[in-house]
Amino acid sequence: MTIAFWCVLIALFLPYLATVSAKAASGGFSPRHNHDPRAHLGSVEGLARRANNAQLNGFEVTPAFAAAVIIAHLAGGAEQGLIDQLAIAFVISRLVYLVCYLADWAPLRSLVWFVNMGLIISLFVVSA
Repeated sequence: MTIAFWCVLIALFLPYLATVSAKAASGGFSPRHNHDPRAHLGSVEGLARRANNAQLNGFEVTPAFAAAVIIAHLAGGAEQGLIDQLAIAFVISRLVYLVCYLADWAPLRSLVWFVNMGLIISLFVVSA
């Protein structure tokens, strides 16, 4: 298994860091909220809301990243080391994205989001 494939596994679980942050920051997440956690997290504000939004964004972008890694492997146009480096950079940039979201650094968060997208595109381009 390549490093890039391991990065896909990591990326699949990164949104759950935001999930834990959202529930912890909500200040009142209890077992009764677990019956409908989406409703509870949909009603929170501030840090908890930003963490929930980061969670949702993580779930949105991960399939594109996974597809890019798989396609890069199948296309065979790039060195494995480069694919691995791009995948590692993506995982790191997603962690930075989460920090930016939680800290409410909106302009920097948007810039990091563009970096995320650029890394996904790069996986396609280097493999062409």
